[in-house]
Amino acid sequence: MARIRPRRRRERPIKTSVKSGNFRSTKSGAGMTRKGVAAYRRANPGSKLKTAVTGKVKRGSKASKRRKSYCARSLGQLKRSSAKTRNNPNSRIRQARRRWKC
Repeated sequence: MARIRPRRRRERPIKTSVKSGNFRSTKSGAGMTRKGVAAYRRANPGSKLKTAVTGKVKRGSKASKRRKSYCARSLGQLKRSSAKTRNNPNSRIRQARRRWKC
């Protein structure tokens, strides 16, 4: 007898356009908005995604460790990107690094 598989609910990825409100434009910092993070977490239960650390933080705090980690990861992304992106001060990666105060 053949097994009948239950239908899996089709997951819709979050929209990545600035128009959707999930991401910031490059002029305003080029990262995910609070709304975008909420949408991502709804689509991916159990996710620990958080918004950028933009304010002043105490040395050694969890937030400062997140910032340090992000800055290290994004520097690697920046190095692997094209020369055009690397040298453009308005590229998304540069704007996001500026927003995180890297």
